[in-house]
Order: sequence, then C-alpha cells, then structure tokens
Amino acid sequence: MRIIASRLALLGARTPLERGLGSADALRQSLPGNRELTRSARERMTPSGGDRAPACTFYFDVGSPYAYLAAERLARVLGEQPRWQPLSLGALFKLTGGGSWALAGAESRSAGIAEIERRARDYRLPPLRWPQPWPGNYLMAMRAATFAAGAGRGPEFALQALRDAFQHGHDLSIPERVLDTAEQAGLERNEVEAATQDTAIKQALRAATDAAYELGVIGVPTVAIDGELFWGDDRLEDAAAYLAGASRALD
Repeated sequence: MRIIASRLALLGARTPLERGLGSADALRQSLPGNRELTRSARERMTPSGGDRAPACTFYFDVGSPYAYLAAERLARVLGEQPRWQPLSLGALFKLTGGGSWALAGAESRSAGIAEIERRARDYRLPPLRWPQPWPGNYLMAMRAATFAAGAGRGPEFALQALRDAFQHGHDLSIPERVLDTAEQAGLERNEVEAATQDTAIKQALRAATDAAYELGVIGVPTVAIDGELFWGDDRLEDAAAYLAGASRALD
C-alpha cells in the first residue's frame, strides 16, 4: 500500500519566519544564537571534496504567499528542480520566537499584501485571490505535503496547493479543500486523509522543521545550496548564481 511505502521513506529520510518586509539579515541577527547556529551548520554542510552535484533544497509552507511567488519561478530561475522540503511555519515561529507580518496590525498587513501583489504583477503571474480568512491553520495541509513528498508527488502537491490558495483563494485550513488539492495532484483522497493522522507523518514534519531550524532556516521560502541559505522569493536569482558557481567548480 502506498501509504506504508511513504511512511518508510519518510522515517528513513534526512530530513521561517515567513518572508517579511524588513531586512532578513537584521532579523537573523536579532534571533538569539542564530548567527552561530547558522555558521556551524554551514561548516557541517560545506562539501569536503569529490565531484557530487551541489545539494539544492527548497523549504516551503503552503500558507506562505512568498513561497507561492518563489515556487512559480523556481525551476526556471535555478535551472533545475530542487528537492522540495515541507516544514511547519507555525512550529518554526515557535522556534524562532517570530510571527506572521499579516497578524502584526492593519498597516503591516496592508503593506505586505500590496507588496506581494506588486511582485506577482512584475513576475507576470495571475492576479492573487486571497483565502478568507488568511492566514489560517495549515497543519493538515503540511502533513499532506509531507506524505506527498514520500509518495513521489511532493512538488506536484505543493504547487497545486499554492495555486489553489493564492490563485483561486481556497482556504487550505479546510480538510476537504486539502483533499481536493491532493486529488488534483494525483494522490488518493483516502490515503492522504489517513496519512495526515498518521504518527509517522506527524513526526516527519516535526523532524523536518527542527532540522531546517538547526541548519539556520528562519523563514520561507528558503533555498539551501549545500550550507548556503537564500531566504525570500527575491533571493532566487542570488541562489541561481551561487548554484551555477558551485556547479562550475566541479567541472
């Protein structure tokens, strides 16, 4: 049964703050111990030699409109499809002590929404339709994303979920909406519904979030290339340049 295979894959797998309007570097510096944590993580992740391709990972949460903006451009800008790694943004908030700019007051929310809609126009994406309410509780959706990753449909589910949320305005805190998305991504509704209640899936999402934090991830979207982190949809070009340089070094 597919769900059993996915559980085994997840249990054996290696496994932030949402991108805000302020400076990412300033926020990193404000997080206790995070600069040292990131430095040590980069040292652990620095390639020791050999000719392997650089490891490229895309960290996301389907409740993040900035993750949506990044996901739509990801493969084209990077020149390859990275590994899509779901994490729980709410759990990451607890680890970092942060919170969503969308809940920081009317002025912050209005400015953030306007900025995201401007970027979508600049990227020639469809006009955004915001779920009501937004943000919501996306824990079930992220468990479904974790299951999808183990079932070999991770990017398909994640991109469909992000489009459902921010192109169609679907509230992915509603279980039926999540299952609709899963079905459109080629997954079985019943298997996904069961998986979101499975202890192994819950543990895998929690472990992935903890592991991302240990590597220095403090927001989504983040692209990690070996140990180098690029936080924000507006850092994709920087990530692409770094990835190209790392690949050339192997030639």
